[in-house]
Amino acid sequence: MKNATKTALLLSAAFSAAAALSNQALAAPVSDTTVVLVHGAFADGSSWNAITPLLQAKGLKVVSVQNPLSSLADDVAAVQRVVDAQTGKVVLVGHSWGGAVITQAGVSDKIKALVYVAAFAPSEGETLGTVGKDYPLPPGVPTLKPDSNGNLELSPESYAKNFAQDIPASTSAVLATTQGLFPAKAFGEPITFAAWKNKPNYYIVATKDRMIDPGLQAAFAKKLNAVTTSVPASHVPMLSQPKAVADVILAAVKR
Repeated sequence: MKNATKTALLLSAAFSAAAALSNQALAAPVSDTTVVLVHGAFADGSSWNAITPLLQAKGLKVVSVQNPLSSLADDVAAVQRVVDAQTGKVVLVGHSWGGAVITQAGVSDKIKALVYVAAFAPSEGETLGTVGKDYPLPPGVPTLKPDSNGNLELSPESYAKNFAQDIPASTSAVLATTQGLFPAKAFGEPITFAAWKNKPNYYIVATKDRMIDPGLQAAFAKKLNAVTTSVPASHVPMLSQPKAVADVILAAVKR
């Protein structure tokens, strides 16, 4: 009887130890790669809120940069500070204006891949004001409202109609209130470094985008020789189709 009790105790201890190891394995990161998310204009870091938990559920470390949206140089510096703070590799993800930012900021050897989400991907010397001159003017662009200080914003109505037309109106209304003023002069700032030339690239084309022409997005993807995914989404596929966007980011992490 004593031997049976002793055996039961040993088995119980073994099972407890195995469970503890299993829990540790679940809690441990699946990769040494950090995903750094870079938002675009007329948005803030909360625009990634549907993506972050999907990536964290896979055991990944995720950092959402809060761009100052004051100039290309300022936003690039903000991203580079975050990249420099990471200890392992980095997958750098940019949405919209954030694509120009990661293009300029992606100089570090830590960067494993670039992921463009309905984003600008300019070449050296190009500005965002001229990069789409050979493509139709997207319907949302003429609705940008300038203020007396040279900053631009979208009205809540245009936000719902042109920026995020495929998410609930209540969500779009909240996002419209969190948008930062964006300096019009930033559209004239030239890119001086194109990180996509020496990094693996992924591109998500939003085929129903009303802010960046989908044809221009497809041209960016071709120029980058990117692994390309097309989704029938507005300018914010990371909010309307988060799983599709997360799957692309995970593919970049695993490559």
